[in-house]
Amino acid sequence: MDFNISTEDIISMLMSILCGGIIGFEREYKSKSAGFRTIVLISLGSTIFTIVSGHGAGSDDRISANIITGIGFIGAGVIFKDQISIRGLTTAAVIWTSAAIGMTTGIGYHALAFVFTIITLGLLLMAGRIEKIISKLQKQKIISVTFRNPDFNQIISLENRLNSDDLIIERLEISKYNDTLTVTWQVSAKKRFLIELDSTLANIPEIISFR
Repeated sequence: MDFNISTEDIISMLMSILCGGIIGFEREYKSKSAGFRTIVLISLGSTIFTIVSGHGAGSDDRISANIITGIGFIGAGVIFKDQISIRGLTTAAVIWTSAAIGMTTGIGYHALAFVFTIITLGLLLMAGRIEKIISKLQKQKIISVTFRNPDFNQIISLENRLNSDDLIIERLEISKYNDTLTVTWQVSAKKRFLIELDSTLANIPEIISFR
């Protein structure tokens, strides 16, 4: 098969590097696991695969599907779960979006790819401000508290102490293990009161741990 790289292909790859670099710079600045080099390579790789598929090296649909599958594996690698929450979902979404931008440049839609890049960057930059606004609203949080001894009255006493107009506590689960009681609550409050709750729990001697 005769394959000659064209000026359009070179422009597509350069545009892919530019778009990936813009998003990657923001990720690197925020010290995310997928930084500048990773995002640029993902964008460029998607562009190259798309260019190759356009030159007849297999079915376009099949190669595009394989790009999406491969990016899915990379995205899954940056997602991890700790005891409370799941982290890395935004980074995985950025990887997926970068691949889509790379494919867009690969088919020659450079202006559209650049618009997608600016929109993605704008969303990432605005996310912090939006999260600050949301944090001022009522939030729910799951808290698990372990008491030093199996006295059930201390649970009721703490619930009566904490329940108020600003802090609403709903008991979800209670368990006993090795003479300790563990209670799981769903707490509804604004962020400021949730922070104060952490301080309150930390200063109660009957509590061994909470998370």
